[in-house]
Amino acid sequence: MKQREYLVISIEGDYARIQDQKDHSEIFIAMALLPEGTNLKSRLRWENFTYTLLDSTYARFLPI
Repeated sequence: MKQREYLVISIEGDYARIQDQKDHSEIFIAMALLPEGTNLKSRLRWENFTYTLLDSTYARFLPI
């Protein structure tokens, strides 16, 4: 099965807008379908009907 990589470009309430990194198409998807810890600018991989969090850049800048 084909794998794709996405970037979270906006979060609007319970939904996120993610952008395909190859063809730049956008998808509007429910946050409940994305992995816990997904934030703005997170990188996601979609494979076998599952999203995996690759990198959560925004989370690095949150205060501890």
